[in-house]
Amino acid sequence: MSSASSAKPTQDFDVIVVGGGPAGATISAAVALHGHRVLLVEKETFPRYQIGESLLPSTVHGVCRILGVEGEMAAAGFKLKRGGTFRWGRNRDPWQFSFALSPRLADPTSFAYQVERSRFDAILLDNARRVGVDVREGCRVTGVLADEGEQGRVRGVRWTGPGGEVREAAARYVVDASGNGSRIHPHVGGKRTYSEFFRNIAVFGYFAGGARLPAPNDGNIFCAAFDEGWIWYIPLRDDLTSVGAVVARENAEAIQRDPATAWRYLIDACPEVRGFLDGVPQAIEPPYDQVRVRKDWSYWKSRLWRPGMVLVGDAACFVDPVLSSGVHLATYGGLLAARSINGYLSAALDEDRLFTEFEARYRHEYGLFHDFLVSFYDMHQDERSYFWKARKVTNVGSTELEAFVELVGGLASGDTSLTGAGPVGARLETVADDFERAVRRLPDADDLRNPLYESKSFRQVFQEGTALQERGLFGGPLETEAPLRPGGLVASADGLAWVEPEA
Repeated sequence: MSSASSAKPTQDFDVIVVGGGPAGATISAAVALHGHRVLLVEKETFPRYQIGESLLPSTVHGVCRILGVEGEMAAAGFKLKRGGTFRWGRNRDPWQFSFALSPRLADPTSFAYQVERSRFDAILLDNARRVGVDVREGCRVTGVLADEGEQGRVRGVRWTGPGGEVREAAARYVVDASGNGSRIHPHVGGKRTYSEFFRNIAVFGYFAGGARLPAPNDGNIFCAAFDEGWIWYIPLRDDLTSVGAVVARENAEAIQRDPATAWRYLIDACPEVRGFLDGVPQAIEPPYDQVRVRKDWSYWKSRLWRPGMVLVGDAACFVDPVLSSGVHLATYGGLLAARSINGYLSAALDEDRLFTEFEARYRHEYGLFHDFLVSFYDMHQDERSYFWKARKVTNVGSTELEAFVELVGGLASGDTSLTGAGPVGARLETVADDFERAVRRLPDADDLRNPLYESKSFRQVFQEGTALQERGLFGGPLETEAPLRPGGLVASADGLAWVEPEA
């Protein structure tokens, strides 16, 4: 519970970050790089297992370069990912999604990596240590320290150390980056709203190898829709492949009763993936020797900050993983919040204005992925399947979508690009049709263009990621950055703070 402490906290910091995953490691390093004293408290001891292994270029060439770890990423030997391959939509033949505008003329940032999260997350956390963050592992946060009142200022945290000792520390800002199982996100206020549309369940495990797509797409993620849902197939190493099935929540009881049997059954139900794994044994090296289950439920918080405290990563929001957006949204949210915290600590701008900018941009980015993914699901039409019938735009509850658009697209951010014209369902069907037309043009495209980038909805989803890549590669966007909304702010030259836009 939030409480005012009678005992004086043992240490003072500028910022305390709860959680050492990609969001927490990003924000702690980005704040420390501005010379501030940062404490990061993490309940696990790294390296530790985590799912979410497929990255987007914006994380590799944007956030990682800004933080100074892109070289270490390149040296780690992670599998190169040039895009994705999908068996999805009305066309039953697989199609390629490339990060490059042109397959022949790929720019230097048109790739990402497939990563073992234990190694990737350790790179980010070790970098935080290297730039001065005080990292303490094996420490579980049990509460926040705050002034009296529902929105009294948060002043620090209380945690239990590895030996059971209880500690407190004060800070000018507390960051909750402790993931979807966060115990302290309620202290920000508001509520966590779960999407009915994306309320799925995932069962996943690993194989000791598996077939690969023809080069140069041998590192692509492969996603295949089938009657029960969809499957991911991620090549992590030549001898390691991550395979997971996302299905309706109605299957939860059977999956949780016998995850390994359910996993094998679902793989066998998808001919493309079954063929990749013919004769390949299940992985036996820890931690890849287990079959795991996760509630794959998308959600968002109605509040992302209060005076002295901010939410980032899965503590703030999560959206369906089919486009590999998880680590992008976590690191991007961490970077946005770091800009606001750096501004607050330096007294450069008003706290409310700084964090309104953070929240508007975070909701905007989440909203673009959410809307596009609803439409992406709508592309796949299989009237025989319960899963796909239930995931048509026409079957989505209008109350949920209208509430989402109001929260994310209009009132919260001042941005109206998500709301568009006309009813929500009709607008999302238009987005699905727009993207499907681009997919249909792929087989006839020459090597000098990528029809996917001719889809307005596709370009919009990856627009901010492209700007991050330009900032990482060139020290700033190639075009003068405009504020997201009237009176809004823009990123500083180093990408670590907010500044007033140029006149």
